Amino acid sequence: MRFQHSGTIWRDFPELVPGALYAEGITPDAAPDAAVAAYGERAAARLATASEGELPEIQAWRRAFTRMGLKPTQYRCASEALLRRFRKDGSLPRLHPLIDLCNAVSIAYAIPIAVFDVSRIASYVEVRHATGEETYLTFSGETERPPAGEVVFADAEGRAHARRWTNRQSGLSAVRETTERVLIVAEALHETAAGDVESLLATLTGELNALWPVTPKSALLTAAAPRFEFTGD
Repeated sequence: MRFQHSGTIWRDFPELVPGALYAEGITPDAAPDAAVAAYGERAAARLATASEGELPEIQAWRRAFTRMGLKPTQYRCASEALLRRFRKDGSLPRLHPLIDLCNAVSIAYAIPIAVFDVSRIASYVEVRHATGEETYLTFSGETERPPAGEVVFADAEGRAHARRWTNRQSGLSAVRETTERVLIVAEALHETAAGDVESLLATLTGELNALWPVTPKSALLTAAAPRFEFTGD
């Protein structure tokens, strides 16, 4: 299996820095409470001096959404949406140990992180412009068709696993109690993105090693080396 961005995404967003991580052996019984609290404190410290919309990581995604023809305050990247909720509520909903951990790391770094159940993916995931033929399953069970040109995470069967790039993940490949194999993707566009995404991948690798008996495989992707290959079967 593989993960990659299309050539047109790299052409339109040359500042993009993606990181990908694959792990197998995930279970729903881990306890990431200490890590979640620590990353929450890190996020709170940043929000004490600036709103989420003032952070350079979020501003870069807002500019990207504008370039895609989306209103950045109507369609927020995943990390901005999480930071906004965290600032208002002081915490995030607890869903699954892996999702709780990734959400906490996401707000600490202000970088969107997507987590996919690999068993629900056909052959590959490519971030590309939609053709208008893809199907997207909402968390409520409804099927949508992203319009042509929208940036989606698509697999070999034309299923969109995320809409509007880092805005809205599908219910089809969301992590659940039975999830064992996951693909984790972090993407950034700001000036220090390369170092920050590399640090984020190292952080996630360390936390996964501490919580589960896993040996994650990860890579920092570039336009010259855009493909992350992993064993999903």
